[in-house]
Parts: sequence; C-alpha cells; structure tokens
Amino acid sequence: MSVLEQKLTRLTAAGRFDICGAGECIQSLSSASCISYNRRTGGCGRMLKMLLNGSCSYDCAYCSIHLQREPVSLSPEELADAFLRLWRDGIVEGLFLSSGIPRDVDCVMHDLVETGEILRRRGYDGYLHLKILPGATRADIHDAARVADRISINLETTSPDRLGGIAGVKDYRQDILKRQSWVAEEKPGGHTTQFVVGAADETDAEILSCLADQHRRVRPSRIYFSAFNAIPGTPLAEHPDTPAWRARRWYQADYLLRDYGITADELRTILNEEGFFGDYDPKMVLAAANAPVNVNLAPRRDLLRVPGIGPKAADRIISLRRVHPFSGPADLLRAGIRGKAAGRHLVFSDRDTVQTKLFL
Repeated sequence: MSVLEQKLTRLTAAGRFDICGAGECIQSLSSASCISYNRRTGGCGRMLKMLLNGSCSYDCAYCSIHLQREPVSLSPEELADAFLRLWRDGIVEGLFLSSGIPRDVDCVMHDLVETGEILRRRGYDGYLHLKILPGATRADIHDAARVADRISINLETTSPDRLGGIAGVKDYRQDILKRQSWVAEEKPGGHTTQFVVGAADETDAEILSCLADQHRRVRPSRIYFSAFNAIPGTPLAEHPDTPAWRARRWYQADYLLRDYGITADELRTILNEEGFFGDYDPKMVLAAANAPVNVNLAPRRDLLRVPGIGPKAADRIISLRRVHPFSGPADLLRAGIRGKAAGRHLVFSDRDTVQTKLFL
C-alpha cells in the first residue's frame, strides 16, 4: 500500500463520526471508505467521506481524533488528485469533507475551501459537502457556501453549559451558534447540523427545546443524530453508551416537527417525568391519545397526525376522496397506504358526524 493509500485509509476511518445522510453505513471501497445512501433519501449513491487533517488540538471528550500522536493530513492538491481519480473511475460519486483542527482554524478552513475550488476548476460537477469548523470567519463560510452544494456546522449538544462539560475549548454561543447563523444566511436551505445524543447527559426535553429553536431561527435542511458511543482512551471512555433507539426516536420526532406540523408542546406531553422519550414511535403515542380522524373530511394537518400517513399520502387522500370517498381500511390502498397502522386511527364516514365504529 502506498503512502497516499495509507493516508486515505486513516483519514476516511477518522471521518466516520460525522453523519451526512439518512441510513448511511460505512463500506469498504478500494483502499478507502465510502458512504452508501438509500437513494430514496436523495443524495449520491457513493460518497467519499473523509478528513483533510486526522489530528486535532481541540479537547472534545467524546472524540478520538485529538488522541492521534502521528499527524496525518493531505494538502488540498493531494486530496483533489486522489478524489478525482476515484470519481473519474466511477468508484465514488460525491465528497463529504471535514477536518480536525491541528492548528489555526483559519488555515484549516482555507484548505477546505481551496480543495473545493480545485475540484471545481478541474471539472468536478458532482455533490460536495464541506464542514464549517467552529470559529470560522464569515469570509470562509461565504466561500465554502459558494463552492459546495451543502455546508454544515455541528451543534454537538444543546447549550453552553452542556458543551462546557465535554469540550473546554469551544465557545457555544460565539464559535457555534454565531457561525451557524452565518451558515444559514450564506446557504439558506442548504445547511445541516448534528447532535451527539447522550454525550453531555442532556435530557430529551433539552434537545426538544433546542430543536424547536433551530427550526424557528436557522431552518436547517436536516438535523442528524448520533448516539454516543464511548471510545477507549478518551475522557468519556467510562461513560455509558447511548442506546441506538434513542437516536432513532429523535429522527422520528424531528420529522414530526419539520414536516408534519406537530409542535414542540405536543411532543412534550409524551416525555416522562425525567424528561425523556420512551422507546416508542412518538407519532404512535400521540395518535393513541387522540380521537380517530375522519379520512374523508379531515384537513391535511389532521391526516398527517395519523400513523402510516405522510405528506405525499395525505395529498393523495385529499385528491382521491374528492372523486370517491374512502369506504374502509382496505380502500386506503388507493392512496398507496399499506399496513394496519393508519386504519386503526381512522373512521370512514362521508358525513360530518361522529362515527363511533373504529375499524381494526
């Protein structure tokens, strides 16, 4: 294995902690690694995901990158050369590029942006996601937004106090929230963020308040959730792992906030006394506490609260019922709705009266 291949292997392995697509998984690809997307979620099919620098001077207690004693990095030109070879050979279709911060943030951000600029100058017209580092200048964020399809800065946790418990160098308000507002202004509709769920011992109530603020203030196109897993040698090596189901429940809750018209106050009603969700689909829990919805009369807002009905299915129901009302659960197949979940929470009267019979 050449020196370049060794570097690629280490830098792609170090990049696995940043999430850039729903349902992603690390796969072996030649001498490197890539991300494989479910194409129904959008994005490219095979994305090279890696760091420009594999060491870091920051002290994030959950991260192993700052433990590296043998610095490894690529120059913008080296990385662009390696990626373009993989791209032209049809091995990869996109690039997600982040970096540790072994030196001044401005220098590292300059190299990230320069990598993107080299790729564009040399004919690469595919998907490019650049990570914005804490403390980046407005000028570098502007340039990253100009050259990349998507940019992102990670929140990691919910508040200055929580971040202070796991990262002493970063300033939550200045280095992250202020930069995130610049990211949103420079790339409206084209930026994301990520939480490391459980690393800072935050409650789900805290995450919920933070998410509601995110959707109101900066409107990220996606929020990703990574369940904390302890890494040997880090300060949090003895901290209990976060169960994977907790991150899954947050993906479901965030969809409800972003796409289904469910409010944060509604979701708060299903938190337990300690401020946490149980391992249950939050949409199912909310639906169980409400009266059945009349499929032939309900507005779109109420249809979206029914398990098994998403935005597209709700639109199909509204269109189809104008021509022919739905008569029973089996009739939901006309709208592409399969399974019994929706039928349990619907009634099928075509008049504005209360129907007491619930089809099971």
